[in-house]
Amino acid sequence: MHYHWNWRIYWQQSPDGSGTYLHTLFVGLGWTLALALLAWAIALLLGIVVGVIRTTPLRWLERIGNAYVELFRNIPLLVQMFLWYFVMPELVPTALGDWIKQMPPPWGAFVPAVLCLGTFTSARVAEQVRAGINSLSRGQGMAGTALGLTLPQTYRYVLLPMALRIIVPPLGSEFLNIIKNSAVALTINVVELTASARAMQEYSFQVFEAFTAATVIYLLVNLVVVLLMRLIERKIAVPGLIGPSGGPAPAGH
Repeated sequence: MHYHWNWRIYWQQSPDGSGTYLHTLFVGLGWTLALALLAWAIALLLGIVVGVIRTTPLRWLERIGNAYVELFRNIPLLVQMFLWYFVMPELVPTALGDWIKQMPPPWGAFVPAVLCLGTFTSARVAEQVRAGINSLSRGQGMAGTALGLTLPQTYRYVLLPMALRIIVPPLGSEFLNIIKNSAVALTINVVELTASARAMQEYSFQVFEAFTAATVIYLLVNLVVVLLMRLIERKIAVPGLIGPSGGPAPAGH
């Protein structure tokens, strides 16, 4: 039995009446980008906070930060997705849990997916922030103290701005990862790009065409992200610490 190729399938109407199959894929792409961007905002905010407290001289704060990173980094993403979707509504106060359960689709699955991806990635961002701060010379922190800055002010005005510029390349990689990891959200019925491709395959039985389109779309989106991150890296590269392409600075600089 031979497979029947049909590359015109993208312009045929999908049975759900929402438009063509190509339109279905682009709607899925929209949900993927919304999921990735919102989760990235959470990951960046939490990651910076946790990364900072892991470098403070306060041992109890450092232990809390370390526990947070180990918790979210060592549990598989798929397991965390199920925990956020099925278990979290049962652990919060009853009124809040009932409100979460009664959220209309797709928000009832979208919100837990955003929280899951955001917290999962925040542990990785925190590790990058910690490494960036620790890569700075001790003199920078001492200079802040000599200027009369408090510890929070030293982090805000001296250490964090420099550390964040240094770790832009690995942060770009984490953003690419969060776009790809968003595909896991299909397991809790978020109709993102991969779920849209699967729906197209189930409706039309054109499995190769469906996932070829999804692959090309993921590739193009990630290429755009890579190009944007390279532009940002060149703009904010720290002379002597990071090269314009995201690697180590050339010898002699």
